Amino acid sequence: MASFNGFIRKAPAQRLEQFCSARGLSVPDGFDWISEGRGTELVKSINALISDLPELKQDQIKAELGLLATLSDDVGTTATEQVCSGRGVEIEGMEGAEDVLLFIAIEHSDLLNKIEAQASMSRWNGGRNWSTFQFKDDGKPWALDSEGARRQFLQDTLAILELPKHRNHLADWYETVRIEPFGGGETNLINATIYIEERAASELSFDDKASLERKTVAKVLEVGVSCDTKSRIVEICTKRGGKKIRDMFSTAFARNFAPLSDPPVEVPRRQVLLHRLKREPDFEVRPSDGIERIEVSSLDFGYAGQGIARFERRGQGETIYQFLERRFGSLSPLTSGGWTIIAATLRIVLAAREGKRSRTLTVTLRLPNTTTLPNKTEKDRQFTFALLERWGLLAPPPDPFEVVEDD
Repeated sequence: MASFNGFIRKAPAQRLEQFCSARGLSVPDGFDWISEGRGTELVKSINALISDLPELKQDQIKAELGLLATLSDDVGTTATEQVCSGRGVEIEGMEGAEDVLLFIAIEHSDLLNKIEAQASMSRWNGGRNWSTFQFKDDGKPWALDSEGARRQFLQDTLAILELPKHRNHLADWYETVRIEPFGGGETNLINATIYIEERAASELSFDDKASLERKTVAKVLEVGVSCDTKSRIVEICTKRGGKKIRDMFSTAFARNFAPLSDPPVEVPRRQVLLHRLKREPDFEVRPSDGIERIEVSSLDFGYAGQGIARFERRGQGETIYQFLERRFGSLSPLTSGGWTIIAATLRIVLAAREGKRSRTLTVTLRLPNTTTLPNKTEKDRQFTFALLERWGLLAPPPDPFEVVEDD
């Protein structure tokens, strides 16, 4: 838990005053909320107000301020924006993370657990505990709103983690909005954070009579699920277990929420290197690839976080690079400053052979780590990813690792 003294220094005076009033602190008339430089004196004054409360209440407020301080970094800020957007809580125009978090603590305290879970899952091992699964775009409905499907998925979670059913368990379902870094595009997500008593440990603790006694303390385990129903993508995060466990969760998700669809395939999360497409690429092709031609069919550009521009190749007369050079010259987003390629679509045309007609594999790459290959077989997917690696459009895969579980 982070120290909250720095959080207090940065908090706007009016919001800090509202928080103290909401938490029952007795503030004397004429209290200096501004304080010289908003430094040590203000922190001492707030801590003095807290120390006048009953000791149990002191612990509660200090723990809450510690949580708010933990959530005031970049990861916590992103989680806050996603959860508040999903709930329709307006935070635009507030004075930074401290102002927003104090407002939520006062007016929407039920959101803090959701924000904490979102931030917690983003921090686990740099995101390596996440797996992404792509369903085919078959138009078949999902049953995400079904209470029966949700209950069964929770029971399947206990079975996958090999935990007895008597352990306390709870699934918190809620909506978030993910905002694209360029252009401000929004993606609505349906999320579930599953809490389970993982195991019981025997620990010493103080009882009501201030004497030691040994108690059974249950550790709480989290599992996260995030669903993009429009793109038919499901992201799964587990605090325990590795890839095999997440594969089992994808199977359970499909069985309960998408029973009419084919099982999803895992989409590797690899950093895409779109800066390599700033110049017309010379794609290395080998005879064994069976490739007739390759083209960059579209490029999406972002300009300094303010807007986006999309260009698509039309006809056969020229490449998209020749078009941009002819149309914009030195002002082309490929060469002028401020423009960043944020997405690109490649068309890989396979030559006809062995009695099979020519066909096209289409892959879209999007910053920072999205690679879409919908409606393709696993063989096509592996073939395409091998090509992307050869062409330097994907960062090297992370080193293999196994999750080591604590005793």
